[in-house]
Amino acid sequence: MKIHVVFYSLYGHVHQLAEAVAEGARGVEGAQVNVFQVPETLPDDIIAKMGATESKKSFADVPIIETKQLAEADAILFGTPTRFGNMAAQMRAFLDATGGIWKSGGLVGKIGSVFASTGTQHGGQETTITSFHTTLLHHGMVIVGVPYTCEGLTKMDQITGGTPYGATTLADADGSRAVSENELDIARFQGRHVAQLTKKLVG
Repeated sequence: MKIHVVFYSLYGHVHQLAEAVAEGARGVEGAQVNVFQVPETLPDDIIAKMGATESKKSFADVPIIETKQLAEADAILFGTPTRFGNMAAQMRAFLDATGGIWKSGGLVGKIGSVFASTGTQHGGQETTITSFHTTLLHHGMVIVGVPYTCEGLTKMDQITGGTPYGATTLADADGSRAVSENELDIARFQGRHVAQLTKKLVG
């Protein structure tokens, strides 16, 4: 079974979640997991003004995905930062180019799952993921989140991301907050959960 992890990241937080998601998925026997990033739309000078040049370099070796590659996967986990309660423009631009796949039904019946980051504790983590689901439903995908058997969702002794809709992290507005271990654990759980369900579907 083929599982794609497709993300956009600026300061590296979503990239870290993506790698944790992939780690969790790879723990399931038979899972072939690939990690991709979507094309950047910001010019280098704007990225520099945002203080993200070095962070972008840290995952520059992650291959850029082409839309046609989505149909190769049995499951796709998408990761995006939040922009005003919705997905980032880079992810939106990528998905807006999938009309051909939609027309052919190339993603119908495949598993789709989403993870995200926000700058603040209440910066739209849930709305970003649930609004992302609309696009996946238009593609006919089967949506999977993170069930409450994931113990990290109920931690109350720390400030942490994590929702039943998908793994999340808090980045701070300037990207200065590090992804916590609990947030990474939830991401690993999500990847493993998606892989286990995918195995049942394609098996």
